[in-house]
Amino acid sequence: MADSDPSKNQPAGYEPPEVWDPGVESGGTFASINAPTSGARFEKELPVGKHPHQLYSLGTPNGVKVTILFEELLEKGFSDAEYDAWLINIGAGDQFGSGFVDINPNSKIPALADHSFDPPIHLFESGSMLVYLAEKFGAFLPTDTRKRAETMNWLMWQMGSAPFVGGGFGHFYNYAPFKIEYAIDRYAMETKRQMHLLDTILADREFIIGDEYTIADMAIVPWYGSMMRTAYSSQKFLATHEYTNLERYVAQLFDRPAVKRGRMVNQTFGKPEGQVRERHDARDFEHNRESQIEERGGERITWDD
Repeated sequence: MADSDPSKNQPAGYEPPEVWDPGVESGGTFASINAPTSGARFEKELPVGKHPHQLYSLGTPNGVKVTILFEELLEKGFSDAEYDAWLINIGAGDQFGSGFVDINPNSKIPALADHSFDPPIHLFESGSMLVYLAEKFGAFLPTDTRKRAETMNWLMWQMGSAPFVGGGFGHFYNYAPFKIEYAIDRYAMETKRQMHLLDTILADREFIIGDEYTIADMAIVPWYGSMMRTAYSSQKFLATHEYTNLERYVAQLFDRPAVKRGRMVNQTFGKPEGQVRERHDARDFEHNRESQIEERGGERITWDD
């Protein structure tokens, strides 16, 4: 049972009001764009390129799930999987423009419009996009009933688990305006439990469902690969070196050419050579990415989920 003594709360003496006041300043990295309401905040049309698929995104773990799948489809020979990837600066609030909200009323990246259809099909939520594209092209989602079910199990697990890692651990460890021991411990516990789960499962499996590479892997590796390598500068804190099977899995998938390309798209942090801020043609990967940064503003955008 939680201690009800408000003197032990943080800040000391804090008690939740009977009705929460949304005007209270919360602080933290994303306080300036957070609000308890949905909908467009300004009018702005989205650009539309030459390809069937128009992706509006940012190179966060959620965003690169979709670009990894697009690049894997193209690598496999599906030329109709060509796409334009437009940068959405979530720090500047691009996701609240009317055009973006028309595609994704939840105002979160990524958002996708499939112009193969008239009117275009709109998709939001990265997991929904992975299933849609895998079914559209008949790739990376097994047709065998048991394998398909397990793929969907792990895809839904990742979608449900990521908020604990990003919005939970990542927020309180890295983005909150001050450190709260209880919150950090709570989410570190869950993050490590998830990583231990993956490490255990991958002890005798090459990929998450066994010997077949699927959209479940494309959903899992951006998040847990980032946690193993760079995310929140938390690797020592979380003792990620303990998860040797997970490290093998991350290294193997990060070495795939399509995964390498997918992780570059709409990227704004890390080294310049790892950034392709917008992708409109396969040749964009051949261009000098330092030049792209200079031409398109050079700002760095952080991510939380």
